[in-house]
Amino acid sequence: MADKIAFELVSPEKLLISRDVDFVVVPGAEGDFAVLPEHAPFLSGVRAGIIEIHEEGGEKTGLFVAGGFAEATPTRCTVLAKEATPLDEMDRKAIERRLGNAKEDLGLHPDDGKAKTELATAEAMLAALDGWEKA
Repeated sequence: MADKIAFELVSPEKLLISRDVDFVVVPGAEGDFAVLPEHAPFLSGVRAGIIEIHEEGGEKTGLFVAGGFAEATPTRCTVLAKEATPLDEMDRKAIERRLGNAKEDLGLHPDDGKAKTELATAEAMLAALDGWEKA
């Protein structure tokens, strides 16, 4: 049995991560799920939230994703994210500005799907940042 799983996180801009890890926890559309070596083949939508990467020695890294898709196999987990940002690179003030802009846009255009998505993403980013800081 393998003791690592290959993990890749891809955003529209670039390949963010490609390395072997102990396991990864993904915010699935139906709830969080962990992918460990020998995982059954699995496809899932990904909701906005934190991907936790667990590595040797108990080291844990978090990345915010704004939705996408995930595929797990016995040897690999690949996440195709709409947007992804390492939590240690997130700027609270910038996210709060993004939230304010999204609320303003939605106030001007209440039926705009893009504005609704932007508001939901900004809210999820703040919630993720708050949850990670408390952990």
